[in-house]
Parts: sequence; C-alpha cells; structure tokens
Amino acid sequence: MSETVGGGGVREVKSAARTVELLELLAARGDRPARLQELADALGVPRSSMYALLKTLIGRGWVRTDATGSLYGIGIHALLTGTGYLDSDPRVRLVRPYLDEASEELGETLHLGRLDGRDVAYLATRESHAYLRTISRVGRRLPAHVGALGKALLAERPDGELPEGPYEALTPRSHTDRAALAADLAEIRARGYAVDREEGVTGIVGFGFALRYEVPAQDAVSCSVPVARLTPEHEERIVAVMREIRAKIEAVAPGAGGAVNWR
Repeated sequence: MSETVGGGGVREVKSAARTVELLELLAARGDRPARLQELADALGVPRSSMYALLKTLIGRGWVRTDATGSLYGIGIHALLTGTGYLDSDPRVRLVRPYLDEASEELGETLHLGRLDGRDVAYLATRESHAYLRTISRVGRRLPAHVGALGKALLAERPDGELPEGPYEALTPRSHTDRAALAADLAEIRARGYAVDREEGVTGIVGFGFALRYEVPAQDAVSCSVPVARLTPEHEERIVAVMREIRAKIEAVAPGAGGAVNWR
C-alpha cells in the first residue's frame, strides 16, 4: 500500500485515492458506461491494476458490469451511501418540511443546495406538478456561478474568493467572466436574494436565498419557474414566500453547540 504526503503533512493512501477517483469518474459519466481501457487511460494506471480494482468494487456492489463483463458503471452501493448522507444530515431533515410548505403555496419547483467547491450539490427537491424537469434531481451538481442557489451562496463570500475566469457557459445568458459575476453578486447582496434568469437552464428563472444558520452560508433554497409562467405579480409572491420560508428555517435551526460541526 503506497502513500504520499498530502496537505498538513497527512499521508494520502494512493489506493484509497484511486478508488475514490474511479467512483467519481463513473458517477460523472451517468448513463454512459465505460470500458476497461478508457478507465485505465483516464486515471493513468496500468490496465491490470484497473481490472483488479474494478473486480473488487464489483464484488462489493460499488461498480456494476454488463453481461459481457466489458462495460462498467457506478453501482447501487453508491446510491445507498448517498442516501445515508441525506438521512444523517440534520440540516436536510430540518429544511424538507419547509420545502413542502413553499411547494404547497407556490406550486413551483423548490430546491435545497449546498456549496461544494466551485459547484452546488442538490440535496432536496420538490417538483412542480405543472411541469416536469428531470434535470433537477437530488445529487445533481451545477457550477455555482450559473444558478440562483450558487450565486446566493457566492454572494455570502468576498469577491476575492472568486476563481479567475473564463467560466463555463451553460446557456447564452451565463456569466463567463469574473467582472460580470462580481457585479451580479453586488446586486444580490443589496437585494438580499439571487435571481437566475435563464443562466443555468434556458426557459427557467430561479430565485435563491442563502440560509444563514452558518457563517458563511453553506446551504441555500431556491424556487424555479418557467419564463412563460412568470408574471411580475407571481415573481413578487415567490420572493415574499421564499423570504418567509428562509426566516422560518433560520429561526428553528439549532446552534453549532448542539450539533456535529461537519467540515
């Protein structure tokens, strides 16, 4: 078992790091299974080592293979572990009923997201019955600079923490440079919430509200609505309801003293 010295002088176990990299790679491919050589090339490891690792993970349910044994994908144990994360997180449990409340009042799609590096991970979703958006599933990730959730959270941080551009454009309306994003974040701070007007998904407007039970905020809630359904009156109501939902969540969130301080 080989090791390398990582951050803070702590040794990183290469075999463990390679296993995590493989699982992340397979998860990122979604419904596109990979072949052995593709995986070996992507991670820069010998074919024989990759094959042995895959066989081990298949036996434990973390990787699956097809009937021919030549295609590989993420296994069901990844789902079970992800579900365990959601079930064990007190913030997710706390926010879910308020998403239900906002969904009942607005009839639109609601999300809870958490900042993870330069992305936002979706932890809970309540879909609108008026329209379906399969893209908004739990576990989905989006670059923080393109959505209401991510921009609400970036606005809680100093602009000096923003990465240098150019940024990825998901739609023609996405911010692609640092100056434009910083200007938008300044408006968000003044307004008190984020607005995403078709920056992440064409045809969808989002309203994001950082949850300030931590400083800086790690979580945010949002409401998404199709452009065709968004009147000035409906927008005003969405903002009013979401402000109230945020206030309710922050009022009942336990202090750091009573919960595990995850990092």
